[in-house]
Amino acid sequence: MTSRERLLCVLNGGIPDQVPVSPFIQEEYLSYYYDKKNTSRLYDAVALRRELDFDLVTRQYVNEIPYFLQRSFPNWEVERKLEVVNGNYIRTLTVTTPEKTFRQVEGAPYNPKMLNGIHFSTMEYLIKGPDDFEVFRKYFPGRQKQDADHILESGKEARKVIGDLGISCPWAMGGVYNLASTYMDVQEMMVEAITDEDYYDDYMSFFTDLVVSDHEIFVESEFDCVGIQGNIANGGMMGADYFETHVLPYEKKAIDVLNAAGKPSIYHNCGKARSLYPVYPKLGITVWETISEAPQGDSNLKEAKEYFKDRLILFGNFDQVHFLKEATPEQIEQKAYDLMMTGKQGGHYIFACSDYLEIGTPLENVKALLRGARAASRY
Repeated sequence: MTSRERLLCVLNGGIPDQVPVSPFIQEEYLSYYYDKKNTSRLYDAVALRRELDFDLVTRQYVNEIPYFLQRSFPNWEVERKLEVVNGNYIRTLTVTTPEKTFRQVEGAPYNPKMLNGIHFSTMEYLIKGPDDFEVFRKYFPGRQKQDADHILESGKEARKVIGDLGISCPWAMGGVYNLASTYMDVQEMMVEAITDEDYYDDYMSFFTDLVVSDHEIFVESEFDCVGIQGNIANGGMMGADYFETHVLPYEKKAIDVLNAAGKPSIYHNCGKARSLYPVYPKLGITVWETISEAPQGDSNLKEAKEYFKDRLILFGNFDQVHFLKEATPEQIEQKAYDLMMTGKQGGHYIFACSDYLEIGTPLENVKALLRGARAASRY
């Protein structure tokens, strides 16, 4: 099988010739590996795959900035500013409407070798209460044809560039909860769900409809599956009952669009998840990644395999935070072999780390990871 055939086989619930070995690749490692500031999750990831021979799942952003913040619209003036202040990136977004001006401020450590892929922390949120949201919703601009065309053209380009080296799984606009918490403090969201249910439902329903409209375009595209960010509503933030009541209905409505069209989804929670096991199958997702053990999460691959059986495809579990960077190649190769032997049982598994490959990961260790996993991957 080609890498593409192998991955699609797993996504369709089948047993391939061997378990796909697919390290999570994004800008951090690509910038480190290629020693350049701007990298592509598509073109550079394909180049890396050609060098290291793994089963590629691309994770490109089709729109890292959503359409409504990329440019101005009538009654919706957008201004973006990025500057370096006291050794930090400061990113300021201003949206001006006839009734109110909104501002969001984010910060991140300055890195002269990397620009895209940096993780910003929000210091001031765009929406600060119900009054803000009413104005935000009143003037919110509709999507234009050029926005849909961009998604469709990006899908065609990804299919052409990747070929048989793997599959494309771009991030759509966002998991509903992740997207909603981008513009309102998540702690406020969690409280509003209980203290002001009508406001919370209005707020979440607005962003649900936005993601639904995004997914409706993605199902028409040539992208092989769709990535859904689910890491904010994690098991460290909330329990299964809270998730099922206040998160699942909104996420599921958007995921149902993908399922109705037969478009697989990969749902990403790289943190704590064990308490959410009962609700994950109810979401309707195809794949859950990344089954993270400590220090990131609280999951164990063997336990997760036993719990989910064939209800979910599992993706991940190798510690890239410490072990992959600090252990010897011999230790890494053996651990990858052992983990693969656990994950491959019964199928429904793709081998990867517990999140993206990090800056400072020695190349010989990455090669040992791939070598050990491949040695145990055949069915």
